Amino acid sequence: MSDLNFGADLFSEFDRLQRQMAGLFGGFPSSIRSGRFGAFPQVNIGSTDDSIEIVAFAPGVDPTNLNVSIDKGLLVISGERGPTQPEAADDDMRTYVQERFAGAFRRVIELPQHADSDKVTARYANGCLTVSIGKRETSKPRAITVQ
Repeated sequence: MSDLNFGADLFSEFDRLQRQMAGLFGGFPSSIRSGRFGAFPQVNIGSTDDSIEIVAFAPGVDPTNLNVSIDKGLLVISGERGPTQPEAADDDMRTYVQERFAGAFRRVIELPQHADSDKVTARYANGCLTVSIGKRETSKPRAITVQ
């Protein structure tokens, strides 16, 4: 017989332990440019020949509450996401778990040196903020004629 006593939900205990370990060691990013564990909004970053494309997943954020700026090679996405309650919220309801983030947020992304801060567009649709940053002409691939 074991002296260990696990609660009814063993997986929630493992999840709690994983969060504590990530907090202790600061998480283990998969690359040098990865953000911290649990950062909001989560992002996908890619590039084309002409631009750097950043998609920030921010569902439930009012686009008027989003701020996008570039300063000294850093893209800053900030804003606020309000709380949501079920339509039939009962005054006697007690919340035991709340996984959806609500409140102010700020995400800073370091841009490569060939990003052109004068060529930036941002659009928000279906919970996704897409920021497109043009590349400097000198960094674009070009064909060289061999003589």
